[in-house]
Amino acid sequence: VQLQASGGGLVQPGGSLSLSCVASGIIFSRYTIGWYRQAPGKQRELVADIDSGGNTNYADSVKGRFTISRDNAKNMVYLQMNSLKPEDTAVYYCNARYGVFRYWGQGTQVTVSS
Repeated sequence: VQLQASGGGLVQPGGSLSLSCVASGIIFSRYTIGWYRQAPGKQRELVADIDSGGNTNYADSVKGRFTISRDNAKNMVYLQMNSLKPEDTAVYYCNARYGVFRYWGQGTQVTVSS
């Protein structure tokens, strides 16, 4: 099983970034896919997730700014991040879970700074 995240980078406050995660080795459509983030010195936290039915869930801190979506035909999940703030700076990870199965991808760094 592999989850490959991409799309991170450096952006100014108020800017936008789009993250992508492609999965292989799983029946993607069955899995709930989530984006998590971990800032230095902080615990990893859920940013957003989307279940097999397309239902979404967001952390309060990103509601109205971030949008998660998925394309089951391509085994991909996306995170559109708008109105970025310095406090969004973190390593972002994608995660796939189904029943007792849980997989993590490598992280991608997002830095919001002027």
